[in-house]
Amino acid sequence: MTHNDLRETLHRIDHKGYPAYKDTRGRYEFTDYVLSIDHVQGDPFAAPSKLSVWVNGSKAKFDKSLYDTEEKRIALQDHLLRNMARQVRDYSFKAKGSGKSGLISVTNPGQEILERTACQIDATTGEVVLRLEVGFPANGRTINSRELEKILFDFLPVCVKKTLFASAYKPESLKAVADLAVDQRYIRDRLSDMGLVAFVANGAVLPRKSGVSMLPMKEGVAFTSPRSMEVTIELPNKGSITGMGIPKGITLIVGGGYHGKSTLLKALELGVYNHIAGDGREYVITDESAVKLRAEDGRSIQKTDISMFIRNLPNKKNTKEFYTEDASGSTSQAANTVEAIEAGANVFLMDEDTSATNFMIRDELMQKVVTRDMEPIIPFIDRVEELYSEYGISTILVAGSSGSYFYKADHIIQMKEYVPIEITEMAKKEAEDYRTEPYVETDGTAADYKSSKPSFNRIVRHDVPFAKNDRIKMKTMGTESISINKDMVDLRYMEQLTDPEQLNAIAQMIKHLKLNAWNGRLTVGDAVEQLYRRIEEKGFAAFIKGDLPGNLALPRKQELYGAINRCRGLIKID
Repeated sequence: MTHNDLRETLHRIDHKGYPAYKDTRGRYEFTDYVLSIDHVQGDPFAAPSKLSVWVNGSKAKFDKSLYDTEEKRIALQDHLLRNMARQVRDYSFKAKGSGKSGLISVTNPGQEILERTACQIDATTGEVVLRLEVGFPANGRTINSRELEKILFDFLPVCVKKTLFASAYKPESLKAVADLAVDQRYIRDRLSDMGLVAFVANGAVLPRKSGVSMLPMKEGVAFTSPRSMEVTIELPNKGSITGMGIPKGITLIVGGGYHGKSTLLKALELGVYNHIAGDGREYVITDESAVKLRAEDGRSIQKTDISMFIRNLPNKKNTKEFYTEDASGSTSQAANTVEAIEAGANVFLMDEDTSATNFMIRDELMQKVVTRDMEPIIPFIDRVEELYSEYGISTILVAGSSGSYFYKADHIIQMKEYVPIEITEMAKKEAEDYRTEPYVETDGTAADYKSSKPSFNRIVRHDVPFAKNDRIKMKTMGTESISINKDMVDLRYMEQLTDPEQLNAIAQMIKHLKLNAWNGRLTVGDAVEQLYRRIEEKGFAAFIKGDLPGNLALPRKQELYGAINRCRGLIKID
């Protein structure tokens, strides 16, 4: 159908009851693009209608070199989407009516660059697809199609022309987007070979504008690496860049309150993602498998082997297959740690402030008063070296009140007024007089304190609580939780989830796994790894059937693991 057919339909249904808007569904040829009306809302007060704009690659004319690798393609998609969000802001609600009439909305990304369904570029053909929402105008519940005609024939074409065609951009601005993506990927790919787990460029601005804004703080202190930890990388596009390299092993970040310890850790947490130019953290790059660990009182745990850290409980509870609906601080952090190993983490990020004290340390006096044979917790301090030597997992830990980790750390960084100072030698010298003995094999307890590799043989029970033909209700609450058929999954403490659209995708992925993968034979890990292999081949179509919604952002597999592990009634693990 042509755009004239759409215009005729709008004229025909004007002033009719709102359900007549359903007649507009379909694909319409405009001069330079195809407009698809995919879903029409049933009421002016309901969720807006879903539309998509399709621009043929031969008309969009973005140079192949701008999207010929995954990182460049995702960065270009992100750039187009941000531009569209700015464009539609000027036109939203200019068409009049009741309820959501006149709304024009697309995803407005945060500071991180994510793979999204809102804007996609075909890596082969260069076709551009943009998905958006429009509130179809009405007076009460009577169609006001003249106002919708303004949106579809006046407002939207202007936005599309300024956004989805290469001619709308200066070539050098598009090249800058691609170059940054390539440089970020280059650093990330070379971290391990350089013996590093993270890199923070000199000049980076780590502090954020406020507690509710992730924009850079205008007066923020620019980062400067300690000379002893300074590394220089020759990037493909930017050229030489210098900054702090955090080596593999155990790194301790210390300092007084409000001096920037947690600010640095937060930047490292989100360094698993690429950031846009001007964010201040463009060249803060962390091993992309890094997981932030913390205590999480009250979370559920299903058949997790926490015996590496907790065993010989007085109630004889089996810690090799630990279950609880209400975990304590120590058991929750033990489970989080083991589950992160299962999810393939190479780096643990931890903050003393959000950790369970008894999970992290036991000082010398406490060990004398409450002897080791009476304490079921083997604290993290007595496993941290083993985690690196046996599992290859590095740890970056922020500490402000306890010096117990000084003698365990390979590198110690002191933050002073947001400036890092390397104090390893000095701190270790001071720690010599305070050394606490680690767990050792003592009378009758050798087997108790020896660590064994955790078991990950966790089979998801085949008791699907909904059938394939049922309507499955899914809802997300920001970045805090998801609800699937009223089963709530609390994700508040998975601090590396940065966008609500990641939670939308997680809900869809769990639904897909429940309906298609977990047959009573696959483990949690097998199912997740298989799904991500399919995602590499098919993208979002690996877990979405039919038309893609425009509100999904791909999470890391570590976040999907984390969400599955926090399900209560929805998923049962044996």
